[in-house]
Amino acid sequence: MKITFRMSLHFSLLVFAYGYDPLENAVKSTRSRGSVLNHVSNEDYLGEYSTSQVYMGPQGGLKDADKISSLPGQPAGTDFDQYSGYVTVDPDHGRALFYYLAESPINSSTNPLVLWLTGGCSSVGGGAMLELGPFRVNADNTTLSHNKYAWNNVANVLFLESPAGVGFSYSNTSSDYVTGDAQTARDSYTFLVNWLERFPEYKTRDFYITGESYAGHYVPQLAQLILQNNKITNQTVINLEGIAIGNPYVDNETGNTGMFDYFWTYAIISDEIHEGIISNCNFSEGAIITDACNDYQNQALAAKSNIYFFDIYTPLCSTFSTNTPSISGFDPCSENYVLGYMNNPIVQQSLHAKPVQWKACNDFISVGPNLDLDL
Repeated sequence: MKITFRMSLHFSLLVFAYGYDPLENAVKSTRSRGSVLNHVSNEDYLGEYSTSQVYMGPQGGLKDADKISSLPGQPAGTDFDQYSGYVTVDPDHGRALFYYLAESPINSSTNPLVLWLTGGCSSVGGGAMLELGPFRVNADNTTLSHNKYAWNNVANVLFLESPAGVGFSYSNTSSDYVTGDAQTARDSYTFLVNWLERFPEYKTRDFYITGESYAGHYVPQLAQLILQNNKITNQTVINLEGIAIGNPYVDNETGNTGMFDYFWTYAIISDEIHEGIISNCNFSEGAIITDACNDYQNQALAAKSNIYFFDIYTPLCSTFSTNTPSISGFDPCSENYVLGYMNNPIVQQSLHAKPVQWKACNDFISVGPNLDLDL
């Protein structure tokens, strides 16, 4: 089972992607600056993190309170348990992270636990409802259908909305919305050790950390912190077996170069624009962004226009049709369906979420002094 799971996990990470990705926002952000700035600064390095700093809160009775009786519009024949709710990671600041757990319909007591981190944006609305979760939102915005490719067929999948401010996660301290990779890793770790007290049956289960996009930072930093703290006596040992990242955001140089090469490879931009970017742009850390480079980047993004970033052969979403054809079978309007569903007050109540105006990505979060991304 382990081999089968790992193979399908790798394949799915390469296949599934959707529009809430920080890469394009990063490009737009750096184009307006005089130099390319790397998100991970020395000050944001994880370093040593004493376990004395880990908040441990009471978890008794919270698992039962988090159980979802049924999601609105859930299809008949749903035969697995679901849970969702909040785990406090900093009581002084009133900071809590939101999760959604979809257990396996078969062998849930022995299947591994997989943590999914969408790259900054909502893991529940994005990862669960658009990609690898058990359901898809239908075009009516109110009903769900089964996703035959759902990862919970082979694993118990835990979707975490991180950092605070993403999706339903929140803080009562506004300064918490200026954050960084190290703080995100610490909060995610604090979430995990508390969540495992709430769900102790998963303490000895094989555990995998997975994600996409900016999870290229989140996943390895969280894994590092887990391995570091696993060595400490009397600390919760998390049975980390591996990590997997699809389409990872590594740094500006890799992200920018790869994106514009991708545009050129599939004839989204012309040879002239591509050559102009190669000749005039240096995306390495600290390099100066010239006016000529900005001009060619503007031309490239204008040429891309509204083409769907992750499936260029998908037609544009049309508000005049409820059945937009697609070569891949993917409905380009899916994001709109999820937006409507997640903002339904009954849905939010069923998820045990605080009532909010839900967005896939929130632009009020700043992930560090060097780079503003929509998360």
